[in-house]
Amino acid sequence: MIILLLVIFGLSGCQERSDQPKPKGFLALDYQPPEYVLFEEDCPFTFQVNQAIKEKPVQDNSCNFQLLYPDKDASVYLTYKPVNDNLKKLLVDAQKIPTKHQIKADAISVDVYEDRKRRVFGNFYKVKGNAASQAQFYVTDSLDHFLSASLYFDAVPNYDSVYPASHYIIQDMKKMMETMKWKSVAQDPLLKD
Repeated sequence: MIILLLVIFGLSGCQERSDQPKPKGFLALDYQPPEYVLFEEDCPFTFQVNQAIKEKPVQDNSCNFQLLYPDKDASVYLTYKPVNDNLKKLLVDAQKIPTKHQIKADAISVDVYEDRKRRVFGNFYKVKGNAASQAQFYVTDSLDHFLSASLYFDAVPNYDSVYPASHYIIQDMKKMMETMKWKSVAQDPLLKD
């Protein structure tokens, strides 16, 4: 009886298995090519934004906005502050934001941006890894205006999952930075074309 059971279990264990490696799969997200329109509020700056965003003022009568990407569960938070002998503090505070993400980040890269003609100077930070924010930037004219922006997702940060949406929005953020114009710019005699 024992031998018969062993033979039955032995034969059932020798069935042909079809364990094959699964082919690599990629998330197929079909984002529409962005169409840019002018973002112009009663604020001292303008720039181009993706027309797919929904804007929401953070406070009444301020130039702080939440730019919503509803289909990507993401927001870009814009914070404007006038420069009143506090440029150094504003720069230090803006440069601290990416370093807060170092704990979860695999890498943080920075691109320096400078457009002397339009007096737009700043840094763009890209964060790789499971950090809360995947990108930030700040721009200033160094005399009167300071604007910062940060990208956040309404989800637990998982770099692989948010990468496609993050990459798409980062291109929009770069467009904001590259098309930034101050409505009034004081002339700095030290900066000439």
